[in-house]
Amino acid sequence: RRYPTVELRAETFNGPTHVPVPSDSAFLKALLLELRLVGEDVFLEQRDTCTRIDHACTHAVATTAGELWPVLAFHRSGLIYACLPLVEGTLEPRPPLLSVRGLSQGLALLLGVMDYVSSSRKNEAELNTKVGQLRNLLIQACPLGTPLNTNIRSLSGSLEDIQEMPADKDQPAWRSSAYKGKPQVNVCITEKVKCMQYDQKDVVDTWQVYGAVNCKCDIEGSAPRVTLSLSLPTNAPPLQDIVVHHCVTSVDPAMLLSTSAEPLHDSVYSGPYKFPFIPPSESFNLCYYTAQVPVPPILGCYQLVEEGSQIKITVNLKLHESIKNSFEYCEARIPFFNRGPIAQLEYKVSYGQLDLSKEKSLLVWVIGQKFPKSLEVSLTGTLSFGTAGKEHPTDYVCTGNTAYVKLYFRIPDFTLTGCYVDQHSVQIFVPGKPKITSSRELISSDYYIWNSKAPAPVVCKPL
Repeated sequence: RRYPTVELRAETFNGPTHVPVPSDSAFLKALLLELRLVGEDVFLEQRDTCTRIDHACTHAVATTAGELWPVLAFHRSGLIYACLPLVEGTLEPRPPLLSVRGLSQGLALLLGVMDYVSSSRKNEAELNTKVGQLRNLLIQACPLGTPLNTNIRSLSGSLEDIQEMPADKDQPAWRSSAYKGKPQVNVCITEKVKCMQYDQKDVVDTWQVYGAVNCKCDIEGSAPRVTLSLSLPTNAPPLQDIVVHHCVTSVDPAMLLSTSAEPLHDSVYSGPYKFPFIPPSESFNLCYYTAQVPVPPILGCYQLVEEGSQIKITVNLKLHESIKNSFEYCEARIPFFNRGPIAQLEYKVSYGQLDLSKEKSLLVWVIGQKFPKSLEVSLTGTLSFGTAGKEHPTDYVCTGNTAYVKLYFRIPDFTLTGCYVDQHSVQIFVPGKPKITSSRELISSDYYIWNSKAPAPVVCKPL
């Protein structure tokens, strides 16, 4: 399969060093020669010289217009799998292989094709059928030259829905399949909160919120139009650093210019956040955003002190009153690096349950699905350790008393920004009454509480 858009981009990026892709037959002939599948008994200097260094399955294929590089190609069970990744820059001098992003994407796609085809190697008829289906599958897996789904085997169930060419000239390339049935739209807002808490006067705690709006639109038509609006409560922090999917047809430019790199002020774009778009056939992230929320959801304090051969720990956690007190799960994990297995443990928890890991190097404090009415929980304990073995965790950062508690939680039907989708604001310009479902969730991500009795890695220091 050839992608004229990618070839045009290559010509733009590569400039005078660009080598055009020859015809399929000429490319195949040159590739067979390069892979030594023909002319193996003939010495070709550009292929067989001892000064040439081979890089696994990355090849330079000689053509009449010059050398095509980098060509990913390998030979498995009588079949050749090959692709030519885009190099986003000049080809002279050749950039390092690790800097060519298309190599990993191309390799993943080829391995997905190989996995799909190789399952039928024993049956020649089935193999021929699968190879014949590959072109249709690539329209869905890689519609515009960038792999969207490298698991080719997972696409084989919807062959009858895939169109070789769009029936409607207005149908965008990213709508690779036609849906038949009642229109329905599913929207899920997922916010992740990262946090570093130190409980120290000279170190500033930091927290960040990242959001993603995932959509799955099952709608008939070649180019259905949908408009979705994100809403915020009164006095909620505005959404910033908004990045939209390429299927979005138009947005207010001020929405995209609002950035967290600048301090909040009255002129910051605060909505409405409207996204008109023509949805792809598969699930996709409509947009990403960040927000500057005033407080983290859970405030914590961790103290670890060595007293002789023992360690004393104290952990206090408090759920902020503005946070929904209804968790799918909530637990605090307390690892002990560069030490032996926990030989003795005495503890007291005000709420929840404390478990010791199988390797005896990690305490897991299961708080559960709710904080108590006080919204505060505490853990105190005394530990002693045995002799360290190779199986026990080590860490170059967490040495001595430098240690942390890491929180894991998920709060369904809640976002830290308050962001939500008003189902009545979703507009679908197709016949019939669509079914619209929306959900939201808040998930912890790298949520650390460092030992306040020891130095810790600092994200940023005050000026």
